[in-house]
Amino acid sequence: MSQPDVRLERLDGVALLTVSDPKRRNAMTGALSDRLVAVLEEVGADTAVHAVVVTGDDDPKPAFCAGGDLDELAAAGEAGPDALQRIYAGFLSLAECPLPTFAAVDGPAVGAGLNLALAADVRIAGETARFEPGFLRLGVHPGGGMTWMAQRIVGPQVTTAMLLGGEALDATRAAELGMVLKVATGEGSDGRSAAVTEALRMASTSAKAPRELAIATKASIRATGQLDRHRDAVAVEVGPQLESLRSDGFREGLARVRASTGKK
Repeated sequence: MSQPDVRLERLDGVALLTVSDPKRRNAMTGALSDRLVAVLEEVGADTAVHAVVVTGDDDPKPAFCAGGDLDELAAAGEAGPDALQRIYAGFLSLAECPLPTFAAVDGPAVGAGLNLALAADVRIAGETARFEPGFLRLGVHPGGGMTWMAQRIVGPQVTTAMLLGGEALDATRAAELGMVLKVATGEGSDGRSAAVTEALRMASTSAKAPRELAIATKASIRATGQLDRHRDAVAVEVGPQLESLRSDGFREGLARVRASTGKK
C-alpha cells in the first residue's frame, strides 16, 4: 500500500503537486499537511519554478481531497488548537504561496479538501468534481478559514447555502457560481485528466514569463483587491511596472513582438 505523500513533478517551469493517499481518498492528515508545506517551500525556493498546479491522486478513482482524516479530527478535539493548525498548515501554505497557483479538481473536494481547492488562485474542475463543505453533516463547525474564503469567492448567499443549507456543487454549478473558472471536458494528455491538462496549460503562461514578473503581478492583484479607488490601484502598480519596463524580460519580449510584426 502506498504511503501518504505529495508527489512533485517539475514540468517546464511548472511544479505539479499531487496529493496522494489513495487509501483515504487523499484525506488531509497532519503528516500529509506537513509534506505539502515542505514541498511548497521547496518549489518556492526553486527559481526554475514559476507556477504551481495542485491536484489529487486519481488511482483507483478521481478524488481531489475527501476532507480531514476523521480519526485525526476526533483526536484534535481533545488535543486542542495546535493539532487543527497542523492540518490547516498545508492549504495555508498554498494560499500564501507567492507564485501563481492552480487547483485541478477531479472527484470530491470535501471539508479540508474544499479549503485546499479554495486556497488556490484559480480552480479548474473536471467533470467528476464535487464541492461540499461537509462540516455540519459531521456536527463540526467550519474551520481553516472556510467561511472567509468562500464568501470572497462566491459571496455570502452561496456560502450560507453550502455551510448551513447542505448545498453541494457539481462541476457545472460550481462554474456557474464562480467557484471554479471552467469545467475541463474530454480527454487530457500525457495520461493526465482534462482538468490537470488545462491547469498545466494555464500555468505555462506564467512559466514562460520572468519569474519575478509573475510574482509581482500576483502581489499586485492581491494588494489592489483590497482597494476602493482606481487611483490607489494605479499607485500600487506603477512601481513594479516601471521595474519590469527596465528588465531584460521586457527587452526580450519587445524584440519578439517587433520581430513577429516586422517592426524594428
